[in-house]
Amino acid sequence: MTYTGNVEVGGRPDVRELPGLTVTKVAVGPYDNNAYLLRCTATGERLLIDAANEAPRLLELIGDGPLARIVTTHRHEDHWGALSEVVRATGAPVAAHPHDAGPLPEPVAEPVEHGDTVTVGQASFDVIHLRGHTPGSIALLYDAGGELAGRPHLFTGDSLFPGGVGNTWGDPTRFKQLLSDVEERVFDRLPDATWFYPGHGKDSTLGRERPSLPEWRARGW
Repeated sequence: MTYTGNVEVGGRPDVRELPGLTVTKVAVGPYDNNAYLLRCTATGERLLIDAANEAPRLLELIGDGPLARIVTTHRHEDHWGALSEVVRATGAPVAAHPHDAGPLPEPVAEPVEHGDTVTVGQASFDVIHLRGHTPGSIALLYDAGGELAGRPHLFTGDSLFPGGVGNTWGDPTRFKQLLSDVEERVFDRLPDATWFYPGHGKDSTLGRERPSLPEWRARGW
């Protein structure tokens, strides 16, 4: 089956095979959150992005393999509703940006900043700090050590979606900060073929969204 990234709460996960990494996307909870299980194909080690909801389903997805860590993309509760239960069941440490650590229900054992690297097995991810939706929102970038030939993969939390950046609740300062970070740290750095995986809903590519950047800035959201 070809990966589409189109998942529904209660439906089947969607699975994508990349060089060195298997990506499993699942939708959970009343806010249709996406959670992503990343498995290093060389070692079997796993990393979970956003233990959002439905802990039994996430634990079934994780299975018996080692869970190296849980990355929480930002502080909003719909992205960590199952965090405590998954931590208790797996013993996995939590990674998050220090600016968003306070509201989380579990201690952040692995604080990460812009430019840091997060690993799972032999796979590594660059941390990109995107300020505005929350002070400590992060994205994770995977390029398989350059093996993806200009087609990297980016997990954006609630900072970037098809059709716009994340919600800044009408605050012009926060919106300007978020859009500037997304432009400078994502669109200016990465090619159009970059596939991104948001915290809710469908995936997209930077090339599909890039022509809309002036429209986003003009409308202010």
